[in-house]
Amino acid sequence: MVLERIPGGKGANQAVAAARLGAEVRFVGCVGRDFAAEEALVGLREAGVALDVRELDDVTGIALIFVDANGENQIVVVPGANARVGGFEVAGPVLCQLEIPDSAVESARAHSDWLCVNAAPARPLTVEPDLVVVNRYELDAIGQQRGLVALTLGEEGAVLIERGEEVARAAPPKVDAVDGTAAGDAFTACLVVSLLEGRDREDALRRACAAGALAASRFGAQPSLPTADEVDAILRG
Repeated sequence: MVLERIPGGKGANQAVAAARLGAEVRFVGCVGRDFAAEEALVGLREAGVALDVRELDDVTGIALIFVDANGENQIVVVPGANARVGGFEVAGPVLCQLEIPDSAVESARAHSDWLCVNAAPARPLTVEPDLVVVNRYELDAIGQQRGLVALTLGEEGAVLIERGEEVARAAPPKVDAVDGTAAGDAFTACLVVSLLEGRDREDALRRACAAGALAASRFGAQPSLPTADEVDAILRG
């Protein structure tokens, strides 16, 4: 059993993932006044992510991840400053997670022209996103959605569902999975970036599955996140 400690949480991972895939990314969030704050931000800076981050009298949010010999993981989230995110101005397309308060997600919905919510940690949604990314357990927790849903299925790949009907399906390329940490973040970021690039849904989903597989084949969280060239290469076979 391997224990990994990831400062910043899913939001930071997904911002780094999107930047490595070629997107121009602005990260909005909060950190605490503690030793973990700089650790949470260094990967974002190295990836070229623009930072709009507030420092609060709190601890920096972290995720503690236990990885077994098969690469499967269990995650314990300590929200810290993430639970106090709010009051930021956002515009354009926005990707957020449920490590932040409902009020912050609602503000993102009100001010963005396209919203993706990665519904983790899962709870019922108070907004209607344009895209929701979930696994089976998270979908059970949030219930049926009116917008587009990307349902991840682990080794089986993923499906896109719209109004209860499957509209696309993709399987990941074969890899030796060693660490599932951040595979979902790589998938989510790649799906969002691909759709915003104007790719069709099947191609976007196929690329997202490839990005997730690449991340699962490497150890660590942000170090495992692939570039667009690496996604292209594994898809070429």
